[in-house]
Amino acid sequence: MTTTLAKPAIRPARPEFSSGPCAKRPGWTPENLRNAVLGRSHRSKLGKARLKAAIDQTREVLEVPADFLIGIVAGSDTGAVEMAMWSMLGARPVQLLAFESFGKDWVTDVTKQLKLPDVEVLSAPYGQLPDTSKVDPAKDLVFTWNGTTSGVRVPNADFISADREGITICDATSAAFAQELDWAKLDVVTFSWQKALGGEGAHGILILSPRAVARLESYTPAWPMPKLFRMTKNGKIAADIFEGATINTPSMLCVEDALDALKWASSIGGLQAMQARADQNLAVLADWVAKTPWVDFLAATPDIRSNTSVCLKVVDPKITALPEDAQADFAKKLASLLEKEGAALDIGGYRDAPAGLRIWCGATVEASDLEALTPWLDWAFATVSAELVAA
Repeated sequence: MTTTLAKPAIRPARPEFSSGPCAKRPGWTPENLRNAVLGRSHRSKLGKARLKAAIDQTREVLEVPADFLIGIVAGSDTGAVEMAMWSMLGARPVQLLAFESFGKDWVTDVTKQLKLPDVEVLSAPYGQLPDTSKVDPAKDLVFTWNGTTSGVRVPNADFISADREGITICDATSAAFAQELDWAKLDVVTFSWQKALGGEGAHGILILSPRAVARLESYTPAWPMPKLFRMTKNGKIAADIFEGATINTPSMLCVEDALDALKWASSIGGLQAMQARADQNLAVLADWVAKTPWVDFLAATPDIRSNTSVCLKVVDPKITALPEDAQADFAKKLASLLEKEGAALDIGGYRDAPAGLRIWCGATVEASDLEALTPWLDWAFATVSAELVAA
């Protein structure tokens, strides 16, 4: 490949910009996990103490209200959302907000697996939000706070009534620790360590409000409930789940890694510092996009723009004039070239999303690495464009 644009001299020190699992926290090494409870039962006093510590430190750093329950569950964020939906939905009509891939997955589960009879889907194309004025406080609501695959987030929870009758189930996996969650409006909040904390996958966090607990204790679904989803016993919440007694065996190595990330978060100033770092990272890309004619944000307006999973689209006329499959191929070549050069790893857009790039900007990413990345983005565009012209 040849181009008139010179190859940048400096690469990002850490080119890990994947949107999950995300970059480890700055300064991380395997040595940080030396105190992991390995070769011991997770139900031993020591194992349960580390699990309880992960719950307690999550509450402290994320500023979770004292009367909310926090549990570590199986299946990453997906498992946590599934537990909530299968255990709580069906008591009243349901609405779902669908504006990216995972929100659409929850629609599929509710309509085709649970097969609930009274379901309304409020949808929007990638880059936009649904009409949230249609949210009905009499109905249960399932939504993603931040669309990991679309780079779109809800700007706030004003569309949720404080006097709602239904419960809200919020998939906050790429919002937690980076965006301001309105706990008074949320009854179930889920996320995974692999996003903003830069932790490992396979474990989910499930947070329940008193209203969610009341639903669990007053409603029994009509369908069989797998063991992994059972949160009650004899009509009461299984409190031990939210004290570190996990339903199935967790990886204590992953638990130790999450504890390390939470300790780091506390050391830099907690939740506000984490949010500020993500905002600063987004600002680096926003400044670059503003002066770069070939690229734009997928999010239609700045107020709904994610500060974690930043999704970009190619808007150069010679590329947008191509058929959709050719545009997708162009974006893949950009990501592949950057990976080959060691400048950026895993930044291709999500497989179901419009063609483009997706760059993680959560708190574990350094702004200096994003500043080093932008010249490489320009170089890759010039290089792949030159190849296209030559062909």
